[in-house]
Amino acid sequence: MPDRSSSQLSRRERQIMDIIFARGEATAAAVHEALPSAPSYSAVRALLRILEEKGHLTHREDGPRYVFMPTMPRSQASKSALKRVVQTFFDGSLSSAVAALVDAEGGKLSADELKRIEAIIKTAKSKSK
Repeated sequence: MPDRSSSQLSRRERQIMDIIFARGEATAAAVHEALPSAPSYSAVRALLRILEEKGHLTHREDGPRYVFMPTMPRSQASKSALKRVVQTFFDGSLSSAVAALVDAEGGKLSADELKRIEAIIKTAKSKSK
């Protein structure tokens, strides 16, 4: 299986993956219909094939149609993408990335968000002892 971490996705490929993650699975026709300013149907099919070759998608046959689904859960894919963002834009510094996210919100976090962040930090502290 190809190394997903090294295969960068184009904007259109990310849009397709978002559609398939949101639906759980989708045919080429469903993806084509959901894409903003969609290219031709054959271009969508080609992009789905490319995503499959990169290891991001797999398919099953449903009569004459292929139904595409992600090869990994969205939670795992999001963690992998987030690690790449932290490495690329924050030199691997998790604290810098978190600070940028909080600053982007103007420091306005809900009580629930703050409580969740505090619990995550508390758990991380206990694991590092």
